[in-house]
Amino acid sequence: MSDPGVQFDRQSFLNLETFKRSGQGVKTPVWFAREGPTFYVRTRAESGKVKRVRNNGRARIVPSDAQGHPLGESVDAAARMVQTDEAERANRMLTRKYGAMKMGFDLMNRLQGRSWATIRLDLPMEGSR
Repeated sequence: MSDPGVQFDRQSFLNLETFKRSGQGVKTPVWFAREGPTFYVRTRAESGKVKRVRNNGRARIVPSDAQGHPLGESVDAAARMVQTDEAERANRMLTRKYGAMKMGFDLMNRLQGRSWATIRLDLPMEGSR
């Protein structure tokens, strides 16, 4: 596949697999925004995904349905947490993609006092192995 990111076009979910220290993978279907080979996922700051990404920058993603059933081929990605300007830009991208549904979730979570974290996922550049 020349551009493994193309399979994510027109998809609403990706199944994000992050890895525990033991190497065991944990899969979670999530909303995402894509910008070229970079994907952004916004999640609760206290989630297990955040802890796993901080401990291990290895991830695997696949387009999926809302239940996490794969709709394509898995792709390895480098994961890291982002802050401030990049996180705000990613949030705006997600709001444009998901619209009123995301704004409703944001309002609910703000009222519950939850804080957010943004994960950046980078696909390997073609020819870099």
